[in-house]
Amino acid sequence: MSDRALANILIVEDDPAQLRLYSKALRGYRLTCVASGSAALEQLVRQVPDVILLDHVLAGGEFGTDFLPRLKDAAAHVPIIMISGTLDIKGRLDALQGSRSAHYVIEKPVDVAELRSIVHRALDECGLDEAVRTLRSLERAEKIEHNDPERRFTERLSRQNDLVKRLRGASEKPNITHLADEFKVSRKTILRDLHDLIQRGQIDESVYPDWKAEREG
Repeated sequence: MSDRALANILIVEDDPAQLRLYSKALRGYRLTCVASGSAALEQLVRQVPDVILLDHVLAGGEFGTDFLPRLKDAAAHVPIIMISGTLDIKGRLDALQGSRSAHYVIEKPVDVAELRSIVHRALDECGLDEAVRTLRSLERAEKIEHNDPERRFTERLSRQNDLVKRLRGASEKPNITHLADEFKVSRKTILRDLHDLIQRGQIDESVYPDWKAEREG
């Protein structure tokens, strides 16, 4: 898999052995590693990842479950995978309940195949996918018309989310004209989408290096 195809995962873990395990298990993703919940919050200011991997017992006496609400406040749409060898059943259930909860909980010792599978599911089914489903549900409930600004925002978010998924695994430069025809928008709109995704760090500029010249042209 080429560098341009990678999703961003923020790993909050202070154990070097676990970090080595995650580095091997998640080869093919862009990994950013921090040792504490406090450092994770600082990192979110610099870049919003696609998934957060959050250990329970962290550096400085911090606990991952204590930081769940703050991480969700900082990046509500980012799925969190909680990992712990110390949480009891009630603790695991608590971590999965409420509006500021984790999406998944994995017990230690971590099974590599399970971790990969859950990360893949989080990328495919949670995050922006979940946000789009929620917005569309609200639109139906509020009877928002197709041409309303709120509806246009949802359509743009859905389209950009679809583009991210496609471009993560792409081995060739995307065909802008074909994408415009498929999504029933102009080439300029697709180029603007690529600009937004590159600016947010969701895709690498190498995915479509000509985007800026074409957009300005």
